[in-house]
Amino acid sequence: MTKLISIIVPCFNEQEVFVETNRRLKAVMSQLPIEQYQYEIIYVNDGSVDQTLPLIKQALTEDKHLKCLSFSRNFGHQIAITAGLDACKGDAAVVIDADLQDPPTVILEMISLWEKGYDVVFGKRKDRVGESSFKLLTAKYFYKLINRLSDVDIPRDTGDFRLMDRNALNQFLLMRESYRFVRGMVAWIGFNQTFVEYDRESRFAGQTKYPLKKMLRLASDAILSFSNTPLKIATFVGFITSIAAFIGIVYSLYVRLFTKSWVEGWTFLMIAILLIGGIILLVLGIIGEYVGRIYGEIKQRPLYIVKDKMGFDD
Repeated sequence: MTKLISIIVPCFNEQEVFVETNRRLKAVMSQLPIEQYQYEIIYVNDGSVDQTLPLIKQALTEDKHLKCLSFSRNFGHQIAITAGLDACKGDAAVVIDADLQDPPTVILEMISLWEKGYDVVFGKRKDRVGESSFKLLTAKYFYKLINRLSDVDIPRDTGDFRLMDRNALNQFLLMRESYRFVRGMVAWIGFNQTFVEYDRESRFAGQTKYPLKKMLRLASDAILSFSNTPLKIATFVGFITSIAAFIGIVYSLYVRLFTKSWVEGWTFLMIAILLIGGIILLVLGIIGEYVGRIYGEIKQRPLYIVKDKMGFDD
C-alpha cells in the first residue's frame, strides 16, 4: 500500500531562498521508492509582501506534487504550521522551515524511524552554525525554564522540524487554542516519540523571521500556555507583601502611639508604599496576561483566513 508523506513549509518573505528550498525538497522526496511512497509539499504563504507567492505559483505550474495555501495577511509562523497540518492528507506530515537551516535530507531518517513504529520524530540540533552566543545562551536557559515551570517535558535543542504520524496529528489538530506553541503541544499529546540528531546550518539566504521581539513573544506563549506557575508566584509574592505591609502598619502605630518622633519611619513608609505598589502592578500584569488570553480564546475567531488555495483537488 502506497503511503503519502506531507511536507509543510511555512513561508514569509522567502523570495531569496524559495527556489533552492523547493529544489532540495523535491530532490530528497524523489529518493523515496515510488511504489511505496507518494508525497505532497504544501507551501503556506503567511502574508508575504515580496515575490514569494509568485514564485510559489510558478512552481505549482511545474510540479503536481506542490500545493499552496495563501493567507489574507500575516498570521504568524505557528499558525502557518497549523494551517498546513490542517490541509494535509498524508499518512505522516513533516514540518520544515523554508530557510534551509534544517537539512531536508534529515526527512529520510525521520521516515525510516516512523516506519519502525515511532509516532513523532523530531529533529534535535547538535550544532547550530551561524547563531550568536546570545541566542544559544537564551535558548538553553529558555528550555530549562519552561521544563521547570511546566508539567510537559519539551525536548531541548529542538524546534518545529519534526515528523508526525497521522494518529498523533489528528490529536494535535483537536487543540484549537489561539496562542500556539507547536513544539510544546506536540510534546503534550504524548505518543511514541524519538529524535534525529543533526547539525543545523546557517540560513541559506535572507533575514531571520524570528528577531528578539518575536522570540520573546514565543517564549511568553510557551510559558503562559503550559504553566500556571506565574500565577502561583504572584500569589506567593502577594502573601509576602501582605506580611511586610502588616509589619509596616504595626511599626507606624508604634511610632505614633509610643513616641514623639512621628517623622521617624517616613523612609520606611515610603519604601513600603513604593514596594507594595510595584508588586501590585507586577501581579496585576501577570494576571492581566492570563485574562487577556482568556478573552482572546472566548472570541472564538478562526485561527487564520485563507485567501487562496492552489493545487488541492477539492
